[in-house]
Amino acid sequence: MKSYTTDQIKNLVIVGNSGSGKTTLAEAMLLEGGVIERRGDVESKNTVSDFKEIEQNNTCSVFSALLYTEYNDHKLNFLDTPGLDDFVGGVVSSLPVTDAALMVINAQNGVEVGAEIHGRYLAKASKPIIFAVNHLDHEKANWEKTIESIKERFGTHSVVVQFPVNPGAGFDSIIDVVTMKMYKYPAGGGKPQILDIPADQLDQATEYHTQLIERAAESDEKLMEQFFANDTLTPEELQKGIKGGLIQRGLFPIFCVSAKRNMGTGRLLEFITQVAPSPNEVPAPKAGPKEVKCDKSGVPCLFIFKTSMETHIGEINYFKVMSGQITEGIDLVNNTTQNKERIAQIFNVAGKNRTKGSSMVAGDLGATVKLKGTKINHTLSTDTSLKFDPIVFPEPKYRTAIRPLSEGDEEKLGEALQRMHYEDPTIRIEYSKELKQIIISGQGEYHLNIMKWHMDNIFKIGIEFLPPRIPYRETITKVAQADYRHKKQSGGAGQFGEVHMIIEPFREGDTKPTMYKIDGKEYKMSVRDTEEIELAWGGKLIYYNCIVGGSIDARFMPAILKGIMEKIEEGPLTGSYARDIKVCVYDGKMHPVDSNEISFRLAGRNAFSMAFKKANPKILEPIYLVEVLVPSDRMGDVMSDLQGRRAIVQGMESEMGFQKITAKVPLAEMNKYSTALSSLTGGRAIYSMRFLEYEQVPGNIQEELLKAYEAEQKEE
Repeated sequence: MKSYTTDQIKNLVIVGNSGSGKTTLAEAMLLEGGVIERRGDVESKNTVSDFKEIEQNNTCSVFSALLYTEYNDHKLNFLDTPGLDDFVGGVVSSLPVTDAALMVINAQNGVEVGAEIHGRYLAKASKPIIFAVNHLDHEKANWEKTIESIKERFGTHSVVVQFPVNPGAGFDSIIDVVTMKMYKYPAGGGKPQILDIPADQLDQATEYHTQLIERAAESDEKLMEQFFANDTLTPEELQKGIKGGLIQRGLFPIFCVSAKRNMGTGRLLEFITQVAPSPNEVPAPKAGPKEVKCDKSGVPCLFIFKTSMETHIGEINYFKVMSGQITEGIDLVNNTTQNKERIAQIFNVAGKNRTKGSSMVAGDLGATVKLKGTKINHTLSTDTSLKFDPIVFPEPKYRTAIRPLSEGDEEKLGEALQRMHYEDPTIRIEYSKELKQIIISGQGEYHLNIMKWHMDNIFKIGIEFLPPRIPYRETITKVAQADYRHKKQSGGAGQFGEVHMIIEPFREGDTKPTMYKIDGKEYKMSVRDTEEIELAWGGKLIYYNCIVGGSIDARFMPAILKGIMEKIEEGPLTGSYARDIKVCVYDGKMHPVDSNEISFRLAGRNAFSMAFKKANPKILEPIYLVEVLVPSDRMGDVMSDLQGRRAIVQGMESEMGFQKITAKVPLAEMNKYSTALSSLTGGRAIYSMRFLEYEQVPGNIQEELLKAYEAEQKEE
């Protein structure tokens, strides 16, 4: 293929609801540009972007796919992304390397949940949007309602650039209000006749044309002056205004297509080459404090935005040339791992098809293979100071425990999970020593079921999902005293150690203890030494040495602490970690021959356990801050469901035409919430959650947890 300069490159992400026709439109665009000779379709499982077995089986995109086409002396790179929220990672990873979005809307249904969700991500990333209204050839196509829904969800910035003459089963004509021409297509699609606008459509076209000129003029003061002076804009001024408005997100043009019959595709591509921003026309990204301009003469620099594994090839890294020029054989440094990497091969990618190239300039998207330790989010450059911020993926919404059906597969499972994480970073893996489980988290139940399919069919590892345990914590609520004597005699040297201790709850700002009164008895404390331990699982342990008169030798104090820590790591109530406790060791006894470290470790461990149980212990549960964006008409159902999950609502407000509910919810009540929320709202609500704090569980739930733990211990 020919070489392109930065200003001849356009990078777009294709977004929209599942079933809107994104992949089919991508096929039509590649056919129009001559990159493929025959158009595939989703039903026949032969599209270039949905080439993985799981995508063909499910007839929907699961991963993002890099594509390109050539049109009007431009190279257009597209990232075709999944429409389901469970696979939103493909959208999120595409945004940092693209400069505009092509949002596909199904004319049968208008703006659907996927488009709404993607619209929020695009707004957050300040990406321009071009709408392509698809399926206009379907008998249930409804142009008016579709436009109404676009304006309702995306505002009056959404401007009609094309409208269909005859939407429905006989659809074959589009009126373009930029060129003020009608495009009439043959039955099989393809190259249209370009005709004058029929008289009965002229008033409508003129009205849309005027609206477009007004919106375009608003993007630039000089254009506004021209508009006021002449009451119109020249074609060149109109194009400049549309481009400016698009980049500023002040104008979202709406186009008409039938992707399946390849109608409207060529004119859409023409518009993109004329108006969509090139990589050097958008704000330059930063690598740390440095601004990196998208310039061929700059320092050679790549950013890896996607890592994929493919059979017979291995690992493929997809990159954007952030600056400079990349040539085959160039040596770069991975500024994350500090390893040297040689770019041995460069590929232009059209889904499953890869065309070898010799070089790429700033702004282009491509792929390479056989890098040693390079993964998604890594920066490669000749300048070792350049390092782009990593892509931030959404927090998980669904968690489950996983285990192999065969114990011998544990190591293989670990390696497979790591590979899945690199390919889809929204899959998180945690090997929890505390819960004695492997916890995997994702964006929804379907998301993790797709992961399970990969384990069964690609990695050949049998697995099962289990309910994830909750990382409870244990603490105390009052002062308690206990003492314990460990004595063992079995011939020869024995074991002896006696420890007296008082424990109390730790609170920030507490002072050193001087005296306790327990059951009418006073205990005076003289603190000789203090250890403050920040616990890895949160909270603190404060350990006071209050021994006077040498009743316990100083060399045994660390052993007592070790015994206490053993019990803190396996709380006396449910085996969960304990936290926020002060321990005063104030007395004890030792034997000149039989006392040793193990004796005092066991004495300390048992004394602590006894005191803990006397100190009105409580179980703490993790509380998450949950934010739900819900349509107003489903607000009551969602609120009722949250209240049934012991939620405490913190607030409600409007956001982007939705109601946002903020609530504190126990993690134990969030199991399968994504599935329940989707069912309650027809898939239109989304939510996020993040850890907030630990709080005491209600008394009735504590009783249930204690009984469950007791039964579990008996079974073991």
